[in-house]
Amino acid sequence: VQLQASGGGLVQAGGSLRLSCAASGIIFRINAFDWFRQAPGKQREMIASITVSGNTDYVDSVKGRFTISRDNAKNTVYLEMNSLKPEDTGVYYCVRHPWTGSWGQGTQVTVSS
Repeated sequence: VQLQASGGGLVQAGGSLRLSCAASGIIFRINAFDWFRQAPGKQREMIASITVSGNTDYVDSVKGRFTISRDNAKNTVYLEMNSLKPEDTGVYYCVRHPWTGSWGQGTQVTVSS
């Protein structure tokens, strides 16, 4: 099983980024997924989730700015991030829900003020 996050980078506050998470080794369409974020010096936190049927949920700090989506044909989960803030800086990981104990490779997002 491999979940490969990509799309991070350096962006100015107010900017946008789109993260992708390509999955392999699983039957993608029967899995739910979460995006986690680990900010510098802080614990990893779940920020967005998507169910098999496409229902979504978000932590309050990203509601209205971030959108999680999935493309079952491409075995990919996305996280569209708009109106980025410096506090969104961190390493972003995608994982299966419920978490299976593996984090995989994250992608670094840095938002400058």
